[in-house]
Amino acid sequence: MSIPCKFERSLLSHDEYQTIRDTHHPVMHGIGRDELQQVRSRVREMRDKERTLARQKRREVRGKADPRGGSFPGTADRPLQRKQVFAGALKRVNKEIGRIHRLEAKEALTASARRALALKRAGQETHHPPSGKTARQGMAARPTDRTEPRILPSTVGSVSQATKTAQAIRDSKS
Repeated sequence: MSIPCKFERSLLSHDEYQTIRDTHHPVMHGIGRDELQQVRSRVREMRDKERTLARQKRREVRGKADPRGGSFPGTADRPLQRKQVFAGALKRVNKEIGRIHRLEAKEALTASARRALALKRAGQETHHPPSGKTARQGMAARPTDRTEPRILPSTVGSVSQATKTAQAIRDSKS
């Protein structure tokens, strides 16, 4: 579930909010890939810190650990919510870096396809002109030694008559 910006602002200090503000929609699209990776590492460090603090708080409540430090600042009383804010920001940054990566891969694929097409078209040039018409007549026909098999018309007729006779015998039996 997304967290409203106003609630984020109430949970975070000014410096933390400036980092998280860079992960929201209009600002994030204007940032380059290298700077986004730096933002990702900063947000990841903040999330890990809050996760450790939340685990420690849970252990203190259960009585398994001693309290760390004398007192925490006012923004550390809700470490789980702060961790969720940082996790959401990290998710947005990772998604944007992935989008940029896919866009760069698509552009590289398009460029390589255009290069391949240009090479293919360059390779289709003919290096020698066509020979054109020649003085010779071309291939000569060879007469065949085979004879065409002849079937006598009477044989053809007798076969069809035999079929007719056999069918008439079968019809008369039923």
